Amino acid sequence: MTSVTDEQKAAIRAKLEAREEHIRESWVKAMEARLVRDELEKCHRSEGVNHYENCKWLADKYLVMLKENKVFLIL
Repeated sequence: MTSVTDEQKAAIRAKLEAREEHIRESWVKAMEARLVRDELEKCHRSEGVNHYENCKWLADKYLVMLKENKVFLIL
């Protein structure tokens, strides 16, 4: 039977806290991307046929956020 030392417990606890913090941050970024997507949908509906020109900046921002703000787990 092996016993876990205080240093090992602290290391495990620190790793779990770092993992949870990373997951929390990635979820916040994913939700920000969702908000931008919702605004893009509103812009498309309100601008009609001109949405390609008038909503381009929002579409570009959404594409960048999709690439950068992915939710993934660190094991």
